[in-house]
Order: sequence, then C-alpha cells, then structure tokens
Amino acid sequence: MHALAIFSIKNSSLNTAVSVALLILGVLYLALIFWTFADARRRIDDPLLVICATLASFFPFVGTIVYLIVRPPEFLDDVRLRELEMTAAEARLANLDYQLCPHCDYEVKADYLRCPSCMRKLKERCYSCSKPIDPAWRICPFCEAETNAPSPSTARRRRRQTTDQATVAAEPAELAEATETASGGEPSRRRR
Repeated sequence: MHALAIFSIKNSSLNTAVSVALLILGVLYLALIFWTFADARRRIDDPLLVICATLASFFPFVGTIVYLIVRPPEFLDDVRLRELEMTAAEARLANLDYQLCPHCDYEVKADYLRCPSCMRKLKERCYSCSKPIDPAWRICPFCEAETNAPSPSTARRRRRQTTDQATVAAEPAELAEATETASGGEPSRRRR
C-alpha cells in the first residue's frame, strides 16, 4: 500500500515533514481563532462585535492580524476598575470640603459654625484660637486649649449614681407592699 503523497511528493521523509508542517499550521490557525475569541471577550463589551472579530479570524492569519490592529487597547476589567477608582476619588474630593447638616441635610462646609439653612449650631468657636471645634471635644486640636465640655466618664458616672439612688429609694416601698400582700392585707395606695 502506498502512502498518500501530499503535493505529489514521492520522498517519504519529505512527505512526513510537509505533513507535520501542515499540522502545525492547522493547529496554529485554530489557536489563533480561539485566542481572538478569548481576547475579544475580555476587551469588547458588545457580544455582536465579539462574534464579528471571531468570524474575521477565520480568514487565515489575516483576520487575526486585522483584529490586532483595531482591537481596544484596554481590558474591560481595567476600564471598570478605573471608573470605580474615579468615582471613589470624586466622592473623597466631595467629602473633603462639604458635609451635610445633621438637622436639615443642607450642604455645609467643615468650618461653618452654624447651618445657613436651619440656623442650628454645628460647632463651637475655640476661645483661644477662634477655630471651629466640635462641642463634644474636651481640647482644641489646633491650639491645645481645654474646653468646658464635660468628660464622658463623669456624665456616665452621674447617670449611674442617680439611677442607683432611685432604685434604692424605691426598694423600701416595694418591700412594704410585698409584706402587706403576703400577710393577706391589701397594699396601701400612695397619693400623688
């Protein structure tokens, strides 16, 4: 049985070399079609353009070269990431100088003492350096002058003490009612 001669080549070793070269070209051709499809999906958002780019790559080697010339320079993920970073940067820039009033949601600058819309006090003026400071701050961060704001620990301690005193004052009355009820008598009603 005779081997199939490609291009009418009678030499078997030369025929094998041509067959291997054609196989490599065929695999390269199919790999370029797949690469064009995969690259177009990463770079082009429109599915119709992805299909057109893939179909253009079916023209042997020329279609892929044309796609390389006209393809978008960036991946879609890079474009989305850049847009996200731009949005975040714009939001940071917007928050640097302007804030919203906690009472009426009007835009106020960071150094406003009062809201121009609702006239409520937003910040206090430091008695030493006259810079706007938050009313809850105990010290001015600009000049280190102490303010008259009460410390949060003393306010909590005062609240706990008044709550504990009210509980202690209510206990004897509750005990008296409980003993009268246990002895069978009706609890006495207090006048208000």
